[in-house]
Amino acid sequence: MLKITRYLWLLVLVVSLGGLWYPYLGYLMAVVMITLLATSVVRGRWFCGNLCPRGSLYDFVLSKVSRKQDIPESLKSFWLRIPLLVLMMTVMIYRVSVVFATQNMFEKIGVVLVSMCIVTTSLAIMLGGFYNSRTWCTVCPMGTAQRIIGGDRYQLKMAHELCIDCKKCEKVCPMELTVRDIGNNPDCIKCGRCVEACPKDALYF
Repeated sequence: MLKITRYLWLLVLVVSLGGLWYPYLGYLMAVVMITLLATSVVRGRWFCGNLCPRGSLYDFVLSKVSRKQDIPESLKSFWLRIPLLVLMMTVMIYRVSVVFATQNMFEKIGVVLVSMCIVTTSLAIMLGGFYNSRTWCTVCPMGTAQRIIGGDRYQLKMAHELCIDCKKCEKVCPMELTVRDIGNNPDCIKCGRCVEACPKDALYF
C-alpha cells in the first residue's frame, strides 16, 4: 500500500459528515469515481487497495471491530453484482436528472452525491462489521466496474518453484481470494499484503 492509504478514511468522514452542511463536498466522491475508473484501465482494481478512502476505512478502522467471518459466496456472484451496479448508476443518474437545470443545481447534485456516499458507507459498515471488513469491496458497484474494465491488468505473478504452499498469502488477503490461483483473480485489489507475507518472495506484480 501507499504511505497515505491509512489516512484516506478521513475523507469519508469529511464527505459524509461535512457534506450535510456543505453539499459541495459531495463532488469529492465524483472525483474518486472518475479516478478509480481511469486507473482501472491500466491497473484493474489497484485503486481499491491503495487509494480508496472507504477501503482505508475498512482496513484501518472497521477491521478492529469486525467479526471477521468469511464473505458469503452469494455476494461474489455477478448475478448480484451486475444488477447492483446497474441499480446504483440508474438511481444516481435519475436523481441528478431531476435536479438538473433547477435553481441551485450544483448544490443539489452535491446533495445527491453526499447521500449516496452516506447510504453505501452505512451498508458497507454493517456488512463489514458482521463479516470481513472488506465485504463491501466484493459487491461494490465501482469495484465491479473496475473488474469489468481492467480485471486482467497488472496481475499478481508467482515464481512457482519458490512457493512452499504455506498459504500465508491467502490468510492475509482481505478479499479472501485464492492467491495461488495466479492469473485468475480479477478482484485482486493489489494491496500487496500477500507479497509482504510470502516468506520466500515468490509473489510479485
